[in-house]
This record gives sequence, structure tokens and C-alpha cells, in this order.
Amino acid sequence: MGMQAPCIWFCGFSGAGKTTIACLLRQHLAQRGHAAFVLDGDNLRAGLCADLGFSQAHRRENLRRTREVAKILSATGQIPIVACISPFEADRQAARNLFPEKRFVLVFVDTPLDECARRDPKGLYAGARRGELQDFTGLSSPFEAPARAEVHVRGQTPEEAAHTILRTEALRNRMAAPCR
Repeated sequence: MGMQAPCIWFCGFSGAGKTTIACLLRQHLAQRGHAAFVLDGDNLRAGLCADLGFSQAHRRENLRRTREVAKILSATGQIPIVACISPFEADRQAARNLFPEKRFVLVFVDTPLDECARRDPKGLYAGARRGELQDFTGLSSPFEAPARAEVHVRGQTPEEAAHTILRTEALRNRMAAPCR
């Protein structure tokens, strides 16, 4: 088996643009001959994590399962690209700890909460404000901004953000290595 692939882990509020950037990044990697897979919070909650709610304990379990899947993908040589809100520093650190040094890239998509609520692509902010959703990150549940992120996306277009991520050390090293 080849070198463990790096993990790219996106965090930020709902509607920040995590999945949009993650999918663009996957396309760029595929064009360069690298296998990558996007693990999106919504898709994971529709299947693997369908039994979980949004309490702090359930969020932690959701991210535990997600990081284990990312670890398996990485071991097969695929680049896992995780796009989850990941509101707690401890959970992001636990994900980082599964990967060798410089093989984990945390991307903080730092879109202001007001902008995320304005976009509200799924109607979640409106539902949370009406009291229909409990424990909603940024409104009734906290989001701990990352203490350390390799990439901080703020004010960039999704395409600019994807190119910034491609230039991180973990991916530059991967691009130099032969495809496996």
C-alpha cells in the first residue's frame, strides 16, 4: 500500500460554502489524476449517521464516525475531503490526531453568520429562528473558531479557495508523489 493520503477537513457554519469548495477541490484533484472523495455532513447524516440527532453528544459521535471513514479512505490512497460544520475544537483535534504530521489540512471557511443566514440554502436558519430546530450552530449552539487552521477562507471565491488549498504543503507533496 502507498503513502497515507492527506485529509482535507473543512469546518464552518451551515451555508458557509464548505461543500461547494470541497467539490471544486475534488474536481481539481481528479484532473491531476488523484483519487479524492467528499464526505459531506448532509450525505453522512442521510446514511451512516442517520441515527444521530444534533445534541453535543450526537455531533461528537457523528464526527467520530466521519473521521474513521476519512482514515480508511486515506489508508487506501484516496484523499478524503470532509465538509462538516465541526463546531468543536476537540473534535477537529481528534481528527488531526489520526493523521501523520503535515498530512492533515484544516480549512476554516470563515463566512460571517449573517451571510450564511442570508444564503440559507436549506431554510435551516429560518427554522432555527422559529424554534423548529434546537441546538443550531451559531444561534443556539456554539461554534469554536479553530485555534489553528492551515487555510483560512474569508472573502475568497470558491475557485480561489480551492486553488489556495491545492498549494498547501500536504497537497503539494501529494502532487509530487506518483499516483497510487
